[in-house]
Amino acid sequence: MKTMRDARIGDTVKVVRVHGEGALKRRIMDMGITKGVEIYLRKAAPLGDPIEVKLRGYELSLRRADTELIEIE
Repeated sequence: MKTMRDARIGDTVKVVRVHGEGALKRRIMDMGITKGVEIYLRKAAPLGDPIEVKLRGYELSLRRADTELIEIE
């Protein structure tokens, strides 16, 4: 299983599935990260956390821990 944490800055990835349970999964999905959406990894903070991504026409910052729950192809 490949997760978004494995992707590099500059990659465009497609979401296969969002793992997790309860409020955490709901929060990720409420941000627009759902099955089939393409995400462009734009840049990372100087220490690598958080990362900035672009999806559905807007920019979003995600913690590295949250990216482990997003399965990509």
